[in-house]
Amino acid sequence: MADHSQYSSASSVPLIKSPSIRVPKPVILPPDIHPLPDNITDYFVYPFTLEPHVITLESSRRTTIAAHSARREAYIRSREDEKERRRREALRRIAPGFEPQGSVLVPTRPAQNPLPEPTPVRSVMDDLVDHLANLSSGGSPSGGSVGRA
Repeated sequence: MADHSQYSSASSVPLIKSPSIRVPKPVILPPDIHPLPDNITDYFVYPFTLEPHVITLESSRRTTIAAHSARREAYIRSREDEKERRRREALRRIAPGFEPQGSVLVPTRPAQNPLPEPTPVRSVMDDLVDHLANLSSGGSPSGGSVGRA
């Protein structure tokens, strides 16, 4: 039987060596390289002298992370409070006295004894009109004649 691999049709294609491609130089190891020993358990000895240093670094790292987390939470909480304050302010502009968590708004009736209306304040124009009316009616205003020197 004939070879029926997926590359059988490509086996008759001639290969051309490209002048831009070259074979890399073989890797030469330096003579002073340190090979691994037969027993590598000596490499797994843990230096316990680093333990206090690592513990202090870890504790300072945790306190820093906790401080950053607390500051971030406070910032997020302040942003949420500001959003809620602005929303309530917008609702109060539409309906003064409105409180979303409060009770239902109940209108208050005015007092039974309304306040007496204040006497209207007389303007200078009103005084002038009254003064001219007195002059035209023939009466003289108190204080003598007007316009004579």
